[in-house]
Amino acid sequence: MALGGLARKGIHREIQNSSRFPCTRGGRYANLTPQMKQLVHNGTIITGRHRTASMAVADGVVVALGDEASQWATSWDEVIDLDGGTAVPGFRDGHVHPFSGGSKSVRLNLFGLTSIEQIQQAVRRWAADHPEPRWIEGNGYDPSLLPNSVGEAAWLDAAVADRPVALHSTDYHMMWVNSMALVEAGITADTPDPELGTIVRRADRSPIGSLYEFEALAPIERLLPPLAPAEVTKALRASMVALTSNGIVWAQDASVAAEDLAIYVAGAHAGLLTCRLNMAFRAEPKKWTRQVDEFVAMRAALISDPLASPWITGRTVKFFADGIIEAGTGFMLEPYDDDGCCGLPNWSPEGLAEAVVAFDQLGFQIHIHAIGDGGVRMSLDAIELATRLNGVRDRRPVIAHAQLVSHDDRPRFARLGVIANFEPLWACLDEGTDRLTRPKLGNERSELQYPIGSLAAAGAPISFGSDWPVSSVSPLRGLAVAVSRQNDRGEPVGGWTPDERLPIAAALAAYTSGTAYQAFDDQAGTLDVGMRADFCVLEKDITAMDGRDIGDVAVTQTYLAGSIVGHGTSGE
Repeated sequence: MALGGLARKGIHREIQNSSRFPCTRGGRYANLTPQMKQLVHNGTIITGRHRTASMAVADGVVVALGDEASQWATSWDEVIDLDGGTAVPGFRDGHVHPFSGGSKSVRLNLFGLTSIEQIQQAVRRWAADHPEPRWIEGNGYDPSLLPNSVGEAAWLDAAVADRPVALHSTDYHMMWVNSMALVEAGITADTPDPELGTIVRRADRSPIGSLYEFEALAPIERLLPPLAPAEVTKALRASMVALTSNGIVWAQDASVAAEDLAIYVAGAHAGLLTCRLNMAFRAEPKKWTRQVDEFVAMRAALISDPLASPWITGRTVKFFADGIIEAGTGFMLEPYDDDGCCGLPNWSPEGLAEAVVAFDQLGFQIHIHAIGDGGVRMSLDAIELATRLNGVRDRRPVIAHAQLVSHDDRPRFARLGVIANFEPLWACLDEGTDRLTRPKLGNERSELQYPIGSLAAAGAPISFGSDWPVSSVSPLRGLAVAVSRQNDRGEPVGGWTPDERLPIAAALAAYTSGTAYQAFDDQAGTLDVGMRADFCVLEKDITAMDGRDIGDVAVTQTYLAGSIVGHGTSGE
């Protein structure tokens, strides 16, 4: 199928007319000619399991290490001076939403605000500064600031009442809207409850102003105006800067529709991409059978596109097994403590299994968002059925987040070869956990969250990601939590559920070789001889540091196949 569907809106043309990154034209790295010789030295190089002081690179591939590296050539086309820093394999983010993250630069950005009053002020200020758009759309309010995560329309009316306002939460599973937005979308007391979503209501069934999960959000989202072409370009640029400045050389976009793919392809054609990407096409429970041909066609179109294919692959299909615990939509094996409900699975177990088997049979990698232990179990069941019916092959399925995993299900990850993709930054006790998560799970189940160490010890393949913009894109901040299980205040002493901590070597591997394995990239993930020279330079040796301090270490440069693509840390 054609991937330029957005050209009619001018987006493709806008990106094509933008200035090019010199290192990306045509999928080649312009400052690397065949047999270009580079020496990386004057610091520490962590190849994966080993350490060395120098590395020789030819045409983007590691050819020698240690003493042999410095003697590999009599002259060098480029010498990369680490200046006492540490080179590590390039980070790979196994679950992220790059374009959504970049869109923070062009929409009302609520990330980091700490009170309802600050949100109201931000909405009011944005409305004054942007008088033309009819809708005010914001992203990133913290649902833990609202009582039981519920925001009232009247609170946003106090900021702006004469224009519809729609705010996405940090996790993008909830929306807080004002009264005019409810009117525009036709959401009233008589509106039927969506099958896969929740309209939060008063006792008289009138909508309060909060919506949970995608079918409840859909009536609002259909009305939101698309980004202008110039905004698309700005957002795409911002996404690339955020990734590569944080040392990331590959990313799994975890939820992609056709219009999203068109943006990335146009960016690849214009030379805007500096990070390799894999697309996870989002399967929807009520129309997945109609999506099969579309996904196959998009995958094939990427393979045949000489400008896009070096940067973008489309090998994965994404499923949302359930929602999130904080909204009570994560699917649980036992009821939540506060409402006696088991949550909201997005698929029936039979429906998920049927779809997973179908896409697996077509050779797609399976990537499933599963938060509750019920969501994880039905995801494992679906993958197990696909393995049994479709036969043995190198499928590398992924279950992302795995916030709660039954003890009975933990050995199944290793047995089925399922990659457990964790967002390690979440594995600590923060205010959101205290305000929203613990009341729903109770104390006993709260202590079972994010069993990273347990699954690793059971032999499960582990990869790490950020889910940016849900949380920081910085791998170093994620690593700090993975090894300490402490929050930004260093609490608790010794770490929360300390048995689930990972040693720094294992945590670093989850963000490098573990995600390279997830990416089917067997020529990357370490800096051993014969591997591609994807690496980033850190100002300090994080393997010699203590826990929380890792999060403060800066990335100074990022290299993809020996070509520099990122400078410094963006702070996203």
